[in-house]
Amino acid sequence: MRTIEISETGGPEVLTLGTRETPEIADHQVLVKTIACGVNGPDMMQRKGLYPPPPGASDLMGLEVSGTIEAVGKDVSRWNVGDTICALTHGGAYAEHVAINADHCLPIPDGVSAIDAAGLPETYFTVWSNLFYQRKISEGAKLLVHGGSGGIGITAVQLGAALGMEVYATASNADKCSFCESHGAKRGINYREEDFVEVMKSVGGADLVLDILGGDYIARNLKAAAVDGRIVQLAYRKGSKVEVDWMPLMLKRLTFHGSTLRARPDGFKASIAADIEKNVWPMFTDGTCKPLTHATFPFEEVSAAHQMMEDAGHVGKIILTA
Repeated sequence: MRTIEISETGGPEVLTLGTRETPEIADHQVLVKTIACGVNGPDMMQRKGLYPPPPGASDLMGLEVSGTIEAVGKDVSRWNVGDTICALTHGGAYAEHVAINADHCLPIPDGVSAIDAAGLPETYFTVWSNLFYQRKISEGAKLLVHGGSGGIGITAVQLGAALGMEVYATASNADKCSFCESHGAKRGINYREEDFVEVMKSVGGADLVLDILGGDYIARNLKAAAVDGRIVQLAYRKGSKVEVDWMPLMLKRLTFHGSTLRARPDGFKASIAADIEKNVWPMFTDGTCKPLTHATFPFEEVSAAHQMMEDAGHVGKIILTA
């Protein structure tokens, strides 16, 4: 099978096409022939040597995929050869075939193309598990989403709005702010022109903050949060080593929550998959949520796809097609 390999750690130019043997599947897995796979932030970090795969994971990049099932393990009962699915993977989606835990597969939502579906699992599993899974969401609660026009961000914007939250989203320019507003945000905040802390203070503070930036945003999020608010930290694009006055955490009774998804147990991911199928996939059927693909690239142009991700000019997801 064809694969996308990292020839050495570095920039997008280090990505090359390669070949490997098609993986064999375990009893609980399915073998999927790739239609498309999503490009995500962890792929960038892995390419740079900053995000090594956890034990037991494929060393190939790619955490989400859509494709057709070509073989099923003997313990798999739900799926059959020929089914078209999308799935969260443990790595390995940057290849023509990938072995996947059958319980991490989902049917493609009604009205969503197989290519667009490749960009759903990583962001929806991440956002749903960290923000909404088994949590009571109050109508009108204020959600602040940083990087609102990216894959994780716009997923959070859509889900927050669908669940009745008042959503605020930061972005780097007016067009991206408008994009967020067109998909459910009450207000896009151009962080180059406005201070999101002051904006959130003016509306009583954020009950829930989703941050992928870190750096100076850590202290600013503490100021922007409402009393009894929750801050979810998913990445540190601006750095993780900062000096912070944590007094607001105590005075406001805040919860600061960090999380990763890839290393979580298979059973947890299976529970999230089932909950998403039950509670989120119907939102695609009725049009409440939409797949938002910015661009697609064939495997041969993977370096261009990664460069687009690095440049951060996209809105929505970047997809590779096999």
